[in-house]
Amino acid sequence: MTRPLFDLSALAHQRQRQHSARTFAGFLHEQAVNEIKDRLSLVNKSFTATGIVSAVPEIWHSAFAEAKHVPDDETLAFEPEAHDLILHGLVLHWANDPLGQLLQCRRALKPDGLFMATLFGGTTLHQLRASFAQAESDLYGGLSPRVAPMGEIRDLGALLQRAGFALPVADSVPLTVSYETPLHLMRDLRAMGETNVLTDRPRSFLPKALLHRACEIYQDSFAAPDGRVLATFDMVFLIGWAPAPDQPQPLRPGSAKTRLADFLGAKETPLKD
Repeated sequence: MTRPLFDLSALAHQRQRQHSARTFAGFLHEQAVNEIKDRLSLVNKSFTATGIVSAVPEIWHSAFAEAKHVPDDETLAFEPEAHDLILHGLVLHWANDPLGQLLQCRRALKPDGLFMATLFGGTTLHQLRASFAQAESDLYGGLSPRVAPMGEIRDLGALLQRAGFALPVADSVPLTVSYETPLHLMRDLRAMGETNVLTDRPRSFLPKALLHRACEIYQDSFAAPDGRVLATFDMVFLIGWAPAPDQPQPLRPGSAKTRLADFLGAKETPLKD
């Protein structure tokens, strides 16, 4: 059996601890909600049965009050073909089986239902990852998994096709956030419930020397002109439709009846072999 990438029990404990302490930092979820609402405003269709997968339903509920909210468990609590809109709210990057999550969402959609997911990917926290990697290499001559890997947008978009969604689209919105120091960033990540829960993560306390060196590298390499440090959160959006017979279909290659050059009135220049 394949060893899971993430320790989901540690993730659940981490989330529960932050919610109980009432120190949850939800500004990125609020940004995700706003981005989703902007994209939905461009869709010429009304939705009456929304389902949302989220770890912080209180934030998503404020924007989608009538939706059914379910946690991001490995088995999603959705009924087949029960929804015409499903939103996966900034938790898919923690899934050990992201394709399975997408398949479950597609099965829960009515024909021609819309799926939208937002997750962290690409260059998210690349500054923190590079700083810890350099610091650990300098001090110990090796590397440990301290920042979770992030999916590339091309690979994430391909998951939509593998899950059977029609008209798949993937795009990203890179957000740059500034912090007073790297320690303030790490405290915020803890307050978001977004710290390291990799199965193969180091289980001992972070050595003070490593933390100090990583902060030095971060400050030297990724500081803004005003001295604050920068952190990137690459928010990826995945959009697809549940297949339906009356959806637009792409034309078969070579079936066009008009040449693009003729339509544009352009003169073609043959390329040399």
